[in-house]
Amino acid sequence: MSNVVISGYYGSRNAGDEAMLAAMVEVLSDLDPKVNITVISANPQDTRQRHGVKAVGWLDLAGILGALRHGDILLSGGGSLLQNVTSRRSLYYYLLIIWLAQLLGTPVMLYAQGIGPINGRIARWIMGYIGNRVKMITVRDRGSLKELASLGITRPPIEPTADPVHAIHQVDTAQGREILLRHGALVGQKPLVCISVREWCNMNHYKEIVAQAADRIVEDFQAQVVFLPMQYPEDVKTAQLVADMAQHEMLVLPEEYNTSQLLSIVGNMDLLISVRLHALIFAGVMGVPMIGISYDPKVDRFLESVGEESVGTLENVELEKLMAQIHLKWKDREGFSHQNEQLFDDLRHLAMCNAELAYSVIGKD
Repeated sequence: MSNVVISGYYGSRNAGDEAMLAAMVEVLSDLDPKVNITVISANPQDTRQRHGVKAVGWLDLAGILGALRHGDILLSGGGSLLQNVTSRRSLYYYLLIIWLAQLLGTPVMLYAQGIGPINGRIARWIMGYIGNRVKMITVRDRGSLKELASLGITRPPIEPTADPVHAIHQVDTAQGREILLRHGALVGQKPLVCISVREWCNMNHYKEIVAQAADRIVEDFQAQVVFLPMQYPEDVKTAQLVADMAQHEMLVLPEEYNTSQLLSIVGNMDLLISVRLHALIFAGVMGVPMIGISYDPKVDRFLESVGEESVGTLENVELEKLMAQIHLKWKDREGFSHQNEQLFDDLRHLAMCNAELAYSVIGKD
């Protein structure tokens, strides 16, 4: 039996991060059905119930030390944990967990991480010092390879893989259809376009553009626009703000959904437009054409990995450019879905490699 400890942004009701954890647990368990997994979580009770694993609190030092002491490996990831753009303190927190594991002699793997940006001389030195002392690094995009090189992290084996969520298989769309119908979606009567937004630095420009684009979608394609929250309840509030800016009536899904439900909802869509990274990944998994608006390099890196590019950033996205992409994707939805399906098959294999490499580290130690 392997004892695996996982550190990441879990237990905070962020659908993308919970999907990553679900995928990690699934793949690790497939390879070792007897694996014992302990997750360091902001809400241990929710993590236990949601994922069927053991969990200790983020600030439960005794519990964390106990888990690390008995662990065969610490997996730090997935996600963009090691950066200090969205939060300066979180970078040091995740590095502290890694350092504690190293002090206790527990092997550490950076698992499908999106590295950087890391700003500041001290932060970059600490990251380089600790990063060079882990046993294995896998990254979810090639931009992270460049960031590691700039930090001087060269000692551990480093492999480009893919976001853990890519390992999740498609789900049946019936559950999502039921949810959509319950909230008034015209499933089967009109085309459905999904939009996923988030609050970011109180920016309003992109919200106005998305609201205008939503109106144009209703007019140009006689479609219904559905706003899908990825982090509850924050995204519901932001979605409602955008929907209120539009002239036509928009549907804002008001509830919190688990990974399977979100995938199923997305699978009912004809097109997805998103600021949220994992909404884009869900679209790829479910074979739905996607358009990304970037708020962070991780969005651009992901889109690049599937042969796409963002239509703009939150600061500079333009309505006509966004509408041009929407019309392009709309005209050849089947073609783009087929293209995404082929690319995601490769990414699914790379995502599964993360777990295989983790167990190889345990075997070496």
